[in-house]
Amino acid sequence: MPSLPWHAIDTVLLDMDGTLLDLHYDNHFWMEHLPQRYAELHGVSRAMAEMELQPLFERNAGQLQWYCLDFWSTELAIPVRELKLETAHLIALRPDADTFLAAIKQAGKRVILITNAHRDSLSLKLERIELAPYFERLISSHDYGFPKENPQFWEALQADIRFDPARSLFIDDTLPILRSARDFGVGHLLAVKEPDSKKGQKDTAEFAAVEDYRDLIAGL
Repeated sequence: MPSLPWHAIDTVLLDMDGTLLDLHYDNHFWMEHLPQRYAELHGVSRAMAEMELQPLFERNAGQLQWYCLDFWSTELAIPVRELKLETAHLIALRPDADTFLAAIKQAGKRVILITNAHRDSLSLKLERIELAPYFERLISSHDYGFPKENPQFWEALQADIRFDPARSLFIDDTLPILRSARDFGVGHLLAVKEPDSKKGQKDTAEFAAVEDYRDLIAGL
């Protein structure tokens, strides 16, 4: 993990799920809990539920509706918001994420959360993990109508918060999103080595990756 040139960074843009929060909650919900509850609520087998859900997941991945609880509640005819509450005990911070947040705030950096999560998902997590005090803004891509994978998200973000991409650090666990940020000109990019605590480390391709948030604080 190379040390960051903090003298050249004014704004820190941070993803939420898999970056600050353990992605285990989301992966477990979408891959395990939702198929099981879908099967129960529609009176089909678990195997049939997965056969019906998989093409829908594949068709919508990376698009704004993929992250929209209203879309999935309508599409699947099940109360997704209520189902997410059933596994909310799994919502957890990644190790030392709060230590990192406190340090960069104390250092006077501009700290902004940018997430693809639906506002209802964001609210659910903020009720359980005290993240809001660390941030100047909490921005959902649903506010702009484009997911972070889309170049238009970055244009909308620029128009909204007036940041200097070249003097910004962005941390995210999704490679297509990091590439979209790079294309927009974000100067400092980091992936996350282990976004889901139950799945081990992942290949972050061309991006350096956070393993321990305490390492990023050096030089602040």
